[in-house]
Amino acid sequence: MLVPEPEEYYFLPQDIIDHMERINQLSKKHPVNILVAGKQGCGKSTLVRQFAARNKRPMATFQVGILSEPGQLFGDMRLKEGETYYQQFLFPQAIQTPGCIIHLEEINRPEHPKALNMLFSVLAEDRHVWTDELGLIKVAPEVVFFATLNEGEEFIGVEMLDAALRDRFYVTLMDYLPADVETKVIHLKTGIDEASALSIVNVANQLRGNTQEPVMVSTRHALMIAELVAVGASIREAFTYSLQVSRDVLESTLLSIHLEMGLTGSGDGREYKSY
Repeated sequence: MLVPEPEEYYFLPQDIIDHMERINQLSKKHPVNILVAGKQGCGKSTLVRQFAARNKRPMATFQVGILSEPGQLFGDMRLKEGETYYQQFLFPQAIQTPGCIIHLEEINRPEHPKALNMLFSVLAEDRHVWTDELGLIKVAPEVVFFATLNEGEEFIGVEMLDAALRDRFYVTLMDYLPADVETKVIHLKTGIDEASALSIVNVANQLRGNTQEPVMVSTRHALMIAELVAVGASIREAFTYSLQVSRDVLESTLLSIHLEMGLTGSGDGREYKSY
């Protein structure tokens, strides 16, 4: 487990930055768990990596979507040369590493809801769990659990998070960046000019807000579109070949915002800074 490298040009509202600093302080006093919820591609996983990088903590990420039974995070029975044996996984080592950041990705997408049962013990105040194969496992000091999730009818295969499990977390809600900040991020990360970056953001926001056929254009996807523009594609071409959206909807969007002129982006009233 390594300390991740910080992400360049990652912006957050100042209030969330302040909240992350408080979480780091609290984790030195008692166990802390953070639930980060929001739309796909709005920077939830990057927030976890940035927290680890800024505070020089090792990090381990675990995909909850592959879990089908309780205890699967800890290990599994294997067969070798006709003999069964228990294979310990990374999770027990990670939670016993002082100061480690544990990222539980898509915590509301397990193959079977009961697969999360053993998490209740490690997320509780006393932070220990018993397994027949490994015995008593105690979570090390200053370990912070981050869980990320997408919630909503548009996300297939997700479950509403158990209320008792959710109750163990502080909650941070994330959304798409305001237009001016998203424009800055796209310009800095891809090198395209600010006018083109603003045009991409304007189109993305129109598609997101389309009342008849909304399209969830994540910041991640907006960056992919900008990368195509950076290597010579027109903005129309970049959107056409990056999104599963009907040509009529796209053409209507481009026409309605007068793409060739561009629009002025607006903020949401919050102060955003690089994190």
